[in-house]
Amino acid sequence: MKISIQRAQELLQCAECKRILVVGDLMMDRFVYGTVSRISPEAPVPVVRVSHEKSMPGGACNVASNLLALGGKASMAGVIGKDAVGDELKGQLSGNGVTLNAVIENPDQPTCIKTRIVAERQQVVRVDREEYFQLSEEALAEFCKLIEQEMEQADGAIIEDYGKGSVQQAVVDAVIAAAAKTGIPVGYDPKDDHILKMEGVSVVTPNRKEAFGSAGIPEGKPAENPLEDIALLKVGQILAEKWKAKHTLITLGPHGMLLLNEGDKPQHIPTRAREVFDVSGAGDTVIATYVLALACGATYLEAAELSNFAAGVVVGKLGTATCTRKELIDYMKAHAEEL
Repeated sequence: MKISIQRAQELLQCAECKRILVVGDLMMDRFVYGTVSRISPEAPVPVVRVSHEKSMPGGACNVASNLLALGGKASMAGVIGKDAVGDELKGQLSGNGVTLNAVIENPDQPTCIKTRIVAERQQVVRVDREEYFQLSEEALAEFCKLIEQEMEQADGAIIEDYGKGSVQQAVVDAVIAAAAKTGIPVGYDPKDDHILKMEGVSVVTPNRKEAFGSAGIPEGKPAENPLEDIALLKVGQILAEKWKAKHTLITLGPHGMLLLNEGDKPQHIPTRAREVFDVSGAGDTVIATYVLALACGATYLEAAELSNFAAGVVVGKLGTATCTRKELIDYMKAHAEEL
């Protein structure tokens, strides 16, 4: 292991005075919970008897939620619809302490909603209500101006791309240019079919599917040891040249993470998940933890290790989840013999 519990505690203590700007696609996550005891006579599908429902900020908003859970501060930049869902989303975010100075409303399109039907701790189906946000040149210019203003107060930035329209090249350029002036870290969580120039970004955190998709290579069966996965290593090289990021962290589910850095040999970080209930939002937790750790002075290896433990916490929860500072330290203590 490359990080001790004491070092993790030091970094998380420092996080209290760090503010990270999250730029990306804002959405509302709704969860409908219930039980299944029979199959519908109308079609071969389960009948879910609803017990309760809940809503929470999703998409890029979940990155901000993870930053807050770890003790950091968060601000958001993105586009929502001028509707009741958008108002609800803003209310939840501001109520949690997220700054919304760079969130703009588009009256012509609805706020994105993802509804998950969950029965017996298993997701039965997901229903998406969404449209690709299209901004006028004037609106895009105003959006970039707001981002530049927020970056003046940020200690780091995260670009969270769900491919819904908030993240465009002009937006990326504004973030990276502002970060270069102050030397703060920038993380990018990509969408595999959305091509953007990312030169100057600190870290990119695709999952395996996104990595292969972004590299334009068909995804095959993963090797047990990622350091012997020839196709994966080739993808890493392609992405390093394509994105020109200082660090590329490919999340591999049960196989952990593959960390690639400029001038260094690839490094494998084994998974820390003891049990997996739901991977929803795990990538959000990884990039939030990684960039926050960098902003606190962590090395890239320390940031990767901390992110790996945080991911181990959230995949053991059901639904879009976060990892608190206490949960992260307790989880590391449970793995103390490996440190």
